[in-house]
Amino acid sequence: MPQTNDFSTLGEVLVVDDDPDVRELLVEHLRGMGFRVAAAADGRAAISAVERSPGHFSLILTDLQLPGADGLAVLRAAKQLNPGVHVVIITGYASLDSAIEAVRVGAYDYLTKPFSLGQLDVVLARIKDRRALEHENRQLAKRADGREGPAASSLQTRLDAIDGRLDRIERLLKELTVHRRRSTD
Repeated sequence: MPQTNDFSTLGEVLVVDDDPDVRELLVEHLRGMGFRVAAAADGRAAISAVERSPGHFSLILTDLQLPGADGLAVLRAAKQLNPGVHVVIITGYASLDSAIEAVRVGAYDYLTKPFSLGQLDVVLARIKDRRALEHENRQLAKRADGREGPAASSLQTRLDAIDGRLDRIERLLKELTVHRRRSTD
C-alpha cells in the first residue's frame, strides 16, 4: 500500500508550549501536513481544553516544562479522559527519569529539543501507521465475530500476535531512543 502524507484522518492535534515561536512553528508545520490544530500556551489551558472535549484531540504535543501545570499533568489528564490519545512529550530539559516517567504514564514518544521537524514527521508517521493497523484489526475482529469455529479462532490469534509484535516494536524503539539519548549525554 503506498504511503500518503495525508494525516487529516488522525483528527485534531493540540500543541502545548509556552514558547510562542516553538508553538507557532509546530502549529504551522502540522497545518501544512493537513492536520486540524489547536494550541495552548500553558498546562492549565491544555487540561481545560481536553476536559471540555474529552475525545476531541487524537494527538497532543506538549512541552514538559510549562507554567500552570507541567506536561506530565497534561499527559495524565489526557489519558484519563481519552485512553486512545497519543501524547508526545517535547522538552529542552530531558532526563532519563522524566523520559521513563512519561512513558510509564502513557506517552507515545519523547522528543528532546532541539529536534528536527523530520524527527517529528517520523513520530507522526508511526502514529498514523499504528492507527491504520488498529483500525484494520478492529475490522477483521468484527468480521471474525460473525464466524464460528477454527477459522475465527485462528484469525483472532493472528490479530493478537500482530498487536503483540506492534507493542514489542514500539517498546524497542523507545528503548533505543532512550539508549541513544544516554549515550549522547
